[in-house]
Order: sequence, then structure tokens, then C-alpha cells
Amino acid sequence: MIDDEENMNWPEVLKFMFESASSPDSGLRESALHIFKNVPGIFGKQQSHYMDVIKQMLTRCLADRDNPQVWFEAIKASTAFLVANDKNNHLLHHFKDLLPPMIQGMNESLAADDDSLMKCLIELAENVPKFLRPQMDNIIPFCLKVISDANLSDSMRQLGMEAIVTLSETAPAMVRKFGKYMPLLVPQVLALMVDLEEEEDWSIQDEPEEEDTESNSIAAESALDRLACALGGKTMLPHILANIPQMLQNGDWRYRHAALMAISACAEGCHQQMEGMLNNILDAVLPFLKDPHPRVRYAGCNAIGQLCRDFGPLFQKKYHNRVVPELLQIMDDNANPRVQSHGAAALVNFAEECPKIVLSQYLDVILDKMEQVLSSKFKELLERGVKLVLEQVVTALASVADTVEEKFTQYYDRFMPCLKYIMQNAVTKEMRLLRGKTIECISLIGLAVGKEKFLQDCSDVMQMLLKTQTDLSEMEDDDPQISYMISAWARMCKILGKEFQQYLPLVMPPVLKAASLKPEVALLDSDEIRDMQGDTDWEFVNVGEQQSFGIRTAGLEEKTTACQMLVCYARELKEGFAEYAEEVVRTMVPLLKFYFEDDIRIAASESLPFLIDCAKIRGDQYVAEMWNYICPSLLKAIEIEPEQSVLPEHLYALSKCIEKLGKGCLSQENMNLVMSLLEKQLQTHFKKQEERHEKRKDEDYDEDLEEDLLEEDDADTYILSKVSDILHSIFGTHHEEFLPLFEQLLPFFVKLIGPDQVWSDKQWGLCIWDDVIEHCGPHSVKYTQYFLAQMMSFLSDKQPELRQASAYGIGVMAKFGGEVYAATCAEALPLLVKMIQDPESRSPENANPTENAISAIAKICQHNNSQINVNDVLPMWLSWLPVWEDEDEAEPVYNYLCDLIEINHPLILGENHVNLPQIVCIVAEAFTKEAVSSESNVYTRMLNIVRQVEQNPAVFQACIPLLSAEQQQTLHQALSS
Repeated sequence: MIDDEENMNWPEVLKFMFESASSPDSGLRESALHIFKNVPGIFGKQQSHYMDVIKQMLTRCLADRDNPQVWFEAIKASTAFLVANDKNNHLLHHFKDLLPPMIQGMNESLAADDDSLMKCLIELAENVPKFLRPQMDNIIPFCLKVISDANLSDSMRQLGMEAIVTLSETAPAMVRKFGKYMPLLVPQVLALMVDLEEEEDWSIQDEPEEEDTESNSIAAESALDRLACALGGKTMLPHILANIPQMLQNGDWRYRHAALMAISACAEGCHQQMEGMLNNILDAVLPFLKDPHPRVRYAGCNAIGQLCRDFGPLFQKKYHNRVVPELLQIMDDNANPRVQSHGAAALVNFAEECPKIVLSQYLDVILDKMEQVLSSKFKELLERGVKLVLEQVVTALASVADTVEEKFTQYYDRFMPCLKYIMQNAVTKEMRLLRGKTIECISLIGLAVGKEKFLQDCSDVMQMLLKTQTDLSEMEDDDPQISYMISAWARMCKILGKEFQQYLPLVMPPVLKAASLKPEVALLDSDEIRDMQGDTDWEFVNVGEQQSFGIRTAGLEEKTTACQMLVCYARELKEGFAEYAEEVVRTMVPLLKFYFEDDIRIAASESLPFLIDCAKIRGDQYVAEMWNYICPSLLKAIEIEPEQSVLPEHLYALSKCIEKLGKGCLSQENMNLVMSLLEKQLQTHFKKQEERHEKRKDEDYDEDLEEDLLEEDDADTYILSKVSDILHSIFGTHHEEFLPLFEQLLPFFVKLIGPDQVWSDKQWGLCIWDDVIEHCGPHSVKYTQYFLAQMMSFLSDKQPELRQASAYGIGVMAKFGGEVYAATCAEALPLLVKMIQDPESRSPENANPTENAISAIAKICQHNNSQINVNDVLPMWLSWLPVWEDEDEAEPVYNYLCDLIEINHPLILGENHVNLPQIVCIVAEAFTKEAVSSESNVYTRMLNIVRQVEQNPAVFQACIPLLSAEQQQTLHQALSS
């Protein structure tokens, strides 16, 4: 009865509600509150008119101590109303008096073991955390009392913990201001982590440990992780470290286990603070890999694995000699398969982040141990059917091979026969995961050693894969082999290249089926969600008052993998994939708006430019039809995309598609929509900056919040870079014809390079103006009032990125701007020289700006030199070579050098060609540093110059002593090729 204009067309219900709320009958008062709780927007646009009446109603009912049902229902109704108005700060302030009786009522509800009011507190913490601030000195102690009360149910204690964790996530700076409670909170969380039961046969079970998400220990471990990530290491780590030493020394294994799991849990959030004390942490953890209790050894493996993941590759570089022997020793623990398996899992974490050069030192000892364990566990598999350790060792073997690549070749023959045997014979339902992991391992080893070595087994492996492929129709939808199969096919595609094309008819159907999987979804009310709360197969998103959208996540991993594999096929096979391009597009495009899995939407975006490449083989009409299907969905996905992790990928896909399809790919309607979307993104960019500016004025602002704000700024800057990519593509295809539309966005780009903006805004603003100059040439001069003064001033800016963007812009101006920019180029020249001649110009942070300045001067001399004396500049310019950091700018620099040499320019060659040794040195160093691609035209030109020098043995011999041994070797290889 509330229409689109938010008019309430049922005034009688409001009258009934108010009368009931004032009734002497407590049942009617409770009913009025029940209505309001379920429909907090019942007043529509008249809400502000009734504001005081609503407050009076709630205040009166919250004071009704004689009728707890009314009091408690008033708390629920107040919560619903406040959450429904979470953006209305004036309203939240007006209702602040409701909070004390709400908190008191929550306290009273504990005796009735009614958890609904604790859930109200969590809802308030999630949606209006600042509303709770005046009562934090009551709320946190109340939650601590709930957590510590062993007489309460586990679920109630966990809700008390969840309330503090949620507040920490939604208002971390505010919670940090109440840091006095941390010495009380952390021990309570750790105490819940100790709440474990002894299971006599735990360590010999043949299944991986399943997390009981409802147990106190797992809930507390998750809470510690979330608290560390939300509040940061400065706040959390001191209190964690204050408790862990005595826990590690406790005679009860559960305390030692909890302490080690706590180290794992806090590593991500306390990363910065823990990094400096890794040596001490490792000293504390390693002894427990020899603890008498298997679950403590398991927790020790877990901690090592987490340190490898969160601090790699630094951790591996520094501590490989201490960690590897201990993990290998754990893998001898045959009496405790779960511990043995977790040791192999920790080795996976070690190998995945380990530099190749470090892991290669241990190949003999690691692979000897793996061969030994693989052999014994393979025997156990045949005799007793146990497989847990074998599954994990196969995964570890795959990780090692993946990291060391071709260095695995010498060990290949020791492992491949056994792996092939498992793949061929592990066909029962219980062995599905083992077989899937073996398929993964074989394909990763094949990719590591390369086609030539893998060829001896490739045919057998392909035949087994093909046989499995034909049996896919008989597999259950949750068969773990399916995702491993899909990934393996993609690796086989990389190994075989174009030869893989023959297998596409067999491979594509199951991949497309997995990618097209329609997950089970449901719209549920709050009661239904409560019933499904423990079901880990479902995820929920609130979509309105008292309702959530649920999706069954089982199968989404296969869907994600399939999408990524389709991208791989399109990228690797190109025209060979053309006949499938349309079907893949029809599969992928709907996934651009698939909201429950970021990776799915990213894969869908990534696929589009490659699919267009594939489609081009079938003709322009075919591509046009495909693009007409893609474009509206891609633009719509950009318009409604909520995730900062995915939006840049959608924007990038649009820019690459425009680049590939060229002028005319966007109809006038779609071009207008693109402009509207870009305007929206730019407005959002500045709005978010203002919001961060306001947050810096907040009463709870601190250093940790500033770090969070800087991270947000980086994320927004990344999106801005993708906006720049789109404009770059449109300017590249439309040139000056785009300027009238560009002018719609002009104020944003003027603002980006304004004096008050952060340097990253200025950088990307300059990049857009660089595009205007490059693609519009002299037509860009009409806009110099907006950018030229800033571009010149940024040549002397302290920020290297701004100097680089400005120097690049001057180079573009020289090359494409024409005579109208000649005076500006002359004016910029001394500023560029000053940048290059600065004593710190070649330091790592200044190298790119310096090389862009060298390139800019080359472009001025070559293309726009009417107002400078080139002969005064060239000797100086030659002395600044070689360049090698920026490959994009190295190419024009060396092309210009080749031009000057080929015309025998006297200032470059010198009198009697005295500069030839210097030129050979420049070329040799450029080749050594791989400054230009060996496939490029300029590489060939440079090599030909050296060959000409080589034809004069005396001159060439005079050059050799000036070269380092590495330069001599590089040049010799280049000349011999």
C-alpha cells in the first residue's frame, strides 16, 4: 500500500498501530511493535512528520519493564527502524536516547536464553556502528560477560564474540579508541579456542579434518583472524603475544594447540608487525613439530604453512634451511596420517611462494622423501585403501614441479610411471579426489618439463583423459575430478599448442556445461535463513527488509574453473578456437553480472577481447553480430557492478574491445552510454575522495584508519586508470572527432590535475591529456589553457610519477603536436635536461622519469626542432645513453640513434668515427639489459650497425676491452644468431 512516491495509502493501519501501541493491553502493544518491526518503512514519505510520535512510542515501550515481551519486541522494532534509516545521521542522533534501555534489555534477555536480542546488537553493529558509540563502555563489557559465561549456550557466547568482531570490522577506529578492553577480550577469545575435545582416533582417520563451524574453537579462531585484520597488528598483536608463551608451555595439549592456531589466525592481520619478528616466531613454533601430541604437531604444521603463505617469499628466502628439514621429518610420521598429510600441505605452501632458485637447492632431498612416502603410501592404498597422505603428497609434488619448472626434468622418470598407474586405476568413488589430484599433478609436471620431455607419456595421458571425458556423462555433478579435468585440459592446451585443437570437440562440451551451470537460488525470509545458518553450501545476501537472497555455492568452483579455462583456450588457440567463439560468448556474457563469485565475472570479462580475436577469422559480419550481443551486457555490467575487484576488469575489457574493433563499434546510443558511465565513475571517484576527507575529521581517526584510507585510495586510482584506458582506446580510434564528446567530461580532467588533488589523480589526469595531444595533434592546442602550465610545472615535481607523465607528455607534444607546440618544446628542453642531470636521476625511483625525459628530448630533436639548436643538444643526449628501464621509450630512443648513425651524423659518430666504441657499448648494454625486444625492428637495426663495425676488425677490436664480460657474451650471442 506504499506507492512509488512513498505515499502510504492505508492510513487506517497507522491509526490502528498507534492505538495499539498506547493500549493498556500488553498483547496489543506487542502486536503494534511486531508490525513496526516487520515493516519499519510503514510511514512512507510521512515518516519525518511522525518522527516524535515514533520516538515516544518506542521510548514508552522500552520502559515497560513489567512486560518483558513488550520491552524485547520494542528492542527488535527499534533495531529494524534504525537499520532501515542507516544513512540518516540526523534521525540516528535524534533516537540516541533509545540505546541505554535497548542495551539493558539485551542484558535481561540472557536469563531467558533468548538469542534474538543479541542478534539485534550484531545487526546494529553491522549497519549503524556509530550509533552504538555512546554506550561502548557498557556494550563491550556486556559482550565480554556473555563470552566468558560458561553457563550460557555455546551459540550465545559466540554471538557475544560476533558482536565485538562485527563492530571491529564496521568501525575499527572506534573500537581501537576503546583499546582498554583488549587485554580482556583477547584472553577470552583464546580461551574459547582451547575448548576442544579429545578424540582418540583423530590422528589416524583417513579423511581431512572437517571444520565444525559451530564449535567454540573454530568460531574463536575465525574471530581472532577477523579481529586482527580489522583492528591491525598494533592493536592486537601485543595482547596475543602476551598470552601465547604461557599457553605454549601448558601441560594440556589443547592450550599448545590453541596457541599455534592463534599464530596462524593472526598472521594476515598482523603482517606488518610480525614481519620483523619472524625469527622469534619461528623459534617458538618449530619445537612443536616434535610435540608428543599429534594434534599439536598438526597445529605446528598449520602455523608453518600459514607463515609461508602470508610472509612468502621473504619467509622462504630467510628460513628455508630451518623449515625444509623439519617438514620432511614430519612426513615420516606414518603412525599419524593426518599429521603426515598436514606436513605435506605445509610443504605445498612453502613451495608455492618459494623462489625457484631457493627450492632448487633442496630438490634431491625433497624428492627423495616424496618418492619414499609415495611408494609406501601407494602400497597402503593397494593393501588397505587409505589415501589421505597420498592425496596430499601428490599435490605437494605438483607444487614443487610447478615452481622449479625445467629443473624437474631429471626427476621426471622417477614419478611419472606411478602417477600414471594411479590415474589409470584409482577409479572407485572413494578414489575420485586422489585421481583428480593426480591428473592435476601430471599436467603440472608436463607443463614444467615441457613438450619434448613429456612427449613420451603425452599420448597415454591424453588417452586416459579422453576416456574419462567420454565417461563424464556418468559422473555425479559434485565429482571432484571434473574441475581437475577442466584445468588439466587447459594445461595440455598450453603444452601442445595448436596440436591441441584436434581435442576440442571432446573437451568443449563438459567445459561449456560447467560454465553454464545454473546454481540453485532462493529468496528466503529471516526465519528460513536461521534454519539454514549452519549449511555451508549456501551464501546469503540481504535484499530488503527481513529478506535475503540465497545461493547454493556447491559447484561454483567448477564454474569458475571452466570460465578460466575457456579464456585459456581462446588465448592459446586464437583462430583455431573460432568455431566455438559464438557459443562461448553466449555462455560468458550472462556471467558478467553473476554476483556471487568475483572470479567468474573477471573470467567472463577477460574472455571477451580474445573471443573477438577468435571471431575475426570468420569475417566482419560475424564479429559485428557477436559485438552487438556483447556490448549491451558489458555496458550494463559496468553500470551496476558493485565490486571494486571486478569493475576495473569490466572497464579494461571494454577498452580492449574498442581497440580491437576500431571506429564505429559503438553506436551513437552506446557511445552516449559509455560517456554516461565514465561520468558516473569520475563522479564516484571524487565523491569517495570527499568521504575519505570527512573520515579524516572523525573523532576516532588514527594511523591505522589512515592506512585503510590509503588502500581505498589505491583501489580508486586503479579504477581511474581503467577509465583512462577506455579514453585512450576511443581517442586511438576516433581521434579529434571524439573531442566534442570529450568536452562533456572536461571539468573532471581539469580537476584531476588541480593543485589540491593527490599525486595519483594528477598522474592519470596527465595521461588523459597526453592522449588528447597524441591523437588530436594540433587540434589539442585549444585546450592548453587547461593542462599546459601544470604539465610544465610537474617536470620539476618531487613525485617521480608526475615527472614521468609530464616528460612523456612533452615527447608526445613534440612528435604529434606540430609547429604550434614548437615554442613549448623549446621551453621544456632545459627543464628536461635539469631532470636528467640531477645527481639522483639514475636512482631506482627516478630511472623511469629520467628515461622518459631522454626520450622526450630525442622526439623534440627529431620532430619539433624549429626553435632549438639540435647540434647543441646531440652530444649531450648521446652521453645519457644507454636507456633500458622503460621498454616503450627505449624503442624510439634507439630508432633515433640508428637514424643518426645511418646518415653518418658527425656529432654522433665523432671525428674519424671516434665515437664508435661508445656506440657499440651502448648497443651491448641495451641488449644485455633486454631494453628492446629481439623480435623488434629496432633490434635488427642496432645489430646491423654492430655488424658493420665488425667488418673493420681494428675498430671492432678497439671496442671489445670497453665491454664487460657479460656484454661481450650477449653481443657474441646476438651476432652469432
